[in-house]
Amino acid sequence: MKTINQKITGLVFLSLIAFFTFTSCTDDTPKDINDVVTTTSWKVTNFTEDGVDQTYHFSNYTFTFNDNGSLSATNGTNTYNGTWSKGTDDSTPKLILTFSVSSGPFEEISEDWEILSSTSSLIDLKHISGGDGSVDLLKFEKK
Repeated sequence: MKTINQKITGLVFLSLIAFFTFTSCTDDTPKDINDVVTTTSWKVTNFTEDGVDQTYHFSNYTFTFNDNGSLSATNGTNTYNGTWSKGTDDSTPKLILTFSVSSGPFEEISEDWEILSSTSSLIDLKHISGGDGSVDLLKFEKK
């Protein structure tokens, strides 16, 4: 006959197996940014600059991150090209976006963005200005 401790140990073990089986299969677990950005097209669902919502500048744009480090944003009429790369700053993972424009909203998102989270359907980014310490937020969602 099994003791109470053996039964509890068995239940804990089965619970852990079930937990890891179901949580490891989810599609929204954090992933390496290189594997995330190139798998699909993206849309900006939030761009907040210095506390002001600027998301409307990117409505109807589809962002495509290519394996070769090139980046494009198009709305069917206008296309902006740039580059993307992954980097680190003080052990903080960064997504570096650079568009080839000198002004406007695409110039504003040409920054080194701290990766807050990245899943197969969502990328949350933050940039803190080195000049005045203001905070910008950028969120991409799967198109």
